[in-house]
Amino acid sequence: MVATLPSGFADVVENGEPVPSHHGPTTPGPVLPVLPGCHPDPSICFDGTQFVLVTSSFTYWPGLPVHVSTDLVHWQPAGHVLTSPGAPVLDGLEVSDGVWAPTVRCLDGVLHVVFTVARDRKGAETYLCTATDPAGPWSEPQLLDTEGFDPALFLDRDGRCWFTACRDSRTPGSGPGELFLRELDRATGRLVGPEHVLWHGALGGAWVEGPRLFERDGRYHLLAAEGGTARHHAVTAATAPAVTGPWTTDPRSPLLTHRHLGATADVQAVGHADLVDGPDGRTWGVVLGIRPFDGGHVLGRETFLVPAAWEDEGPVFAPGTGALAPVPGVETAIGPVPEDDLEWVGLRGPVEHTRSGTTHLLAPRPDPLTSRGLPALTGRRQDTHACTFAATVDADRLPGPTGLAAYQHQDAHLALRVEPGPAGAHVVTELVDADGTHELSRRPVHGPVRLELRTDGRTYRAGVVADGVFVEHAAVPHLRLATEHVGGFVGVLLALVAQGPSGSAPVPFTDVQHVRQVTDEGDDQP
Repeated sequence: MVATLPSGFADVVENGEPVPSHHGPTTPGPVLPVLPGCHPDPSICFDGTQFVLVTSSFTYWPGLPVHVSTDLVHWQPAGHVLTSPGAPVLDGLEVSDGVWAPTVRCLDGVLHVVFTVARDRKGAETYLCTATDPAGPWSEPQLLDTEGFDPALFLDRDGRCWFTACRDSRTPGSGPGELFLRELDRATGRLVGPEHVLWHGALGGAWVEGPRLFERDGRYHLLAAEGGTARHHAVTAATAPAVTGPWTTDPRSPLLTHRHLGATADVQAVGHADLVDGPDGRTWGVVLGIRPFDGGHVLGRETFLVPAAWEDEGPVFAPGTGALAPVPGVETAIGPVPEDDLEWVGLRGPVEHTRSGTTHLLAPRPDPLTSRGLPALTGRRQDTHACTFAATVDADRLPGPTGLAAYQHQDAHLALRVEPGPAGAHVVTELVDADGTHELSRRPVHGPVRLELRTDGRTYRAGVVADGVFVEHAAVPHLRLATEHVGGFVGVLLALVAQGPSGSAPVPFTDVQHVRQVTDEGDDQP
């Protein structure tokens, strides 16, 4: 494969290298993510033939989705880093704990991914996985003797590999967080040598996290994320003459943020950056951001592409504009979502889920959606504000509550399920959110029933389709599932769910369809 970078940016030359034009793209329209839906904390590298991108997965399973691209605009799922059950153990975790903030680097032809497993919102374990192909197989996770979270790797010109991460500050009068460094012995996968405290951030009183190390023309540069992962999120930086320091704050910090654009900005919470050089010498950045809709976001933190350049002081994001802008070629796919097994995820471990065309078989489990166990759930990330998600089940042949869910986490979801009972089956709509559990509707049903969840961006509607006509059973404002209302770090999964005794026969879901649509404002279209 030959990598070709996005067109539509005029070439200019700085320091002898071509970089994207400071005048920005020639394509008007909204700023759209290159990886829509819940794909936060992006890390990127170039493996010699293609770009490789890895994002956080929390308690989704399989874990750590890997995407590849030859042009930075069109990304294809390649697989997942974590596919073997039991390593790491995620059972019992809240959905937004789990696998946090990976970094991917190609070191002498071998892909390395480091990541943290968080428990109770604190880094608990840090692991290293390797592969020679983004599609895998990936090595079993190797536990590193370290602490903190948001780990990263950096290969210096002398061949030494360095590990950095963030943790609670141990330096009196500095903090609350700090970035630290140790050498990684790649032959053994162990951290060796002395530890170096690098930096406490540029923004006083704000946690510093998400470190990424780079070297340019003999000078070292450290990127970080500060201000939290909400609207005050920002990319900051420090520089040093050696990788171990002394590090000083880049006075241009923050290098990129949308915090100053206000609550009406289309894209907010921009931060957690990584950089990659393409084969033509251009530098590009990836960052996370959110797209609120009427005061709340349900899609999660998404991955955006931003042109970058190197100047004497260090990296420059979005030269000449200082904010995300439309990237030529990035657009939203509208219509039925193609079936792809790599895009379906469960919670905290593998589920017994098979697919043939649009028919899915899902083995029931007793764990309810409100548990921190392993419910029988398989879903796709909601990646447009407006969409429909539908499936048909046989109400007379179910072992337990079976149907659909718009699932944020165990304490926030909208479920539309058929519940069997002695008096016959009923279609039940239930909302779980920050205000408790609410049964919104209950109607008798028998035989095959077509269940459908739909949203126009503002309202989730649950109902059935009879004779081709949608019959609404309940409507819920999207803010009831928005992160601003229910908390957490993820977005909505559109899921098939089947609760019932272990060992029950797999439940068939037929004619499963997820259809992306355009809101009335056309916000998902360039």
